[in-house]
Amino acid sequence: MNEKKAIPLRISPELHKEIKAWAEQDLRSVNSQIECILRDAVQKRKGASKERREAS
Repeated sequence: MNEKKAIPLRISPELHKEIKAWAEQDLRSVNSQIECILRDAVQKRKGASKERREAS
């Protein structure tokens, strides 16, 4: 089963406004947009970590 973890998130009104506008452009909810941003950041970090290991 693919259960999702619910977490409280406090962000500034300005950041929420920017994420909401971005989400609307991508036809997503704010929650889905934040999840997408976080998933992309984790994948980018994993790739950077892999590149560092290969360079060693």
